[in-house]
Amino acid sequence: MYSFFKCKAWAIWAYLGGVGIISLIIAQTYCAVLLNEWYGVFYTILQNVELHTINEFWLSLATFIYIAMPYVFLIAITNFVSRVYMLRWRQSIAEDMSSKWIHTNTMIEGASQRIQEDTARFAQILGSLGIEAIKGIAVLTAFIPILWALSISLVVPIFVKTTGSLVWFALIISVGGIIISWFVGIKLPKLEYNNRKTEAAYRKELVLGEDKRDSITNESLFSLFTGLRLNHQRLYLHQSYFDLWASLYGQSVVILPFLIGGEGLFSGILTLGMLIQISNCFSKVNDSFSIILNRWTAITELRSIHLRLTEFYKLMDAK
Repeated sequence: MYSFFKCKAWAIWAYLGGVGIISLIIAQTYCAVLLNEWYGVFYTILQNVELHTINEFWLSLATFIYIAMPYVFLIAITNFVSRVYMLRWRQSIAEDMSSKWIHTNTMIEGASQRIQEDTARFAQILGSLGIEAIKGIAVLTAFIPILWALSISLVVPIFVKTTGSLVWFALIISVGGIIISWFVGIKLPKLEYNNRKTEAAYRKELVLGEDKRDSITNESLFSLFTGLRLNHQRLYLHQSYFDLWASLYGQSVVILPFLIGGEGLFSGILTLGMLIQISNCFSKVNDSFSIILNRWTAITELRSIHLRLTEFYKLMDAK
């Protein structure tokens, strides 16, 4: 699975492509910082219209377009380059697995699925998680100083004597969410692994039936699908627990900055622009801290795929 980074044939894509993606992400983050500053100015104008002119309003909107348009194009370019990068990664893994598989007589359950589907999902999920992690680091680097400075104007009640209270509050909320998510979704990786195994067995029977229709029966197909259905239902049940928790957490995080800053807004300590800026900044920092929580379902699938690919290589090495 490390063939992409250890093979000279893929070195340009693996390393120069990675550097290119990181550069695009840094440019995106810079635009996000400019937009966050714009929120503070724009909403302050809306709150105090009597102190500003209509020309200032239109100029502020023009500034938004000046920042947002490059941001939109950067996102599109980054997504395209990232998808091509993941495709090359998948190709390197598939070629490495195929070269081992075709030269052995070892029987491996669902070998075709592991080479064709699992490598695709592995590269796609791991690549997207890696890109999100890089984005998270870039956002934290850019926005933590801003949120730290905003903490001077808005202090979280339980951190009255703590500098940078909003940053520490975001960190604690995120770590707490991850810990709870671990326990809520603890059974998902094994269920996902079993799910892929039953899907492979069902598909194998159908593929065999394409060449030898007489070799399969309705009873065998129904039996396989019954097992597949039961496993899916168990998986869906545990996913519903996790979805309930994730939705509750997501909605709570949205309203937290307003719960903390509402009193400051009405007492005149904060302007509307500052509160919106704090909310946007808090959201970005919290999202970066909560990457694992926000992508828990994808991580669960990745863990199950990693088990299958690792098992494939162990069986090859044990021939």
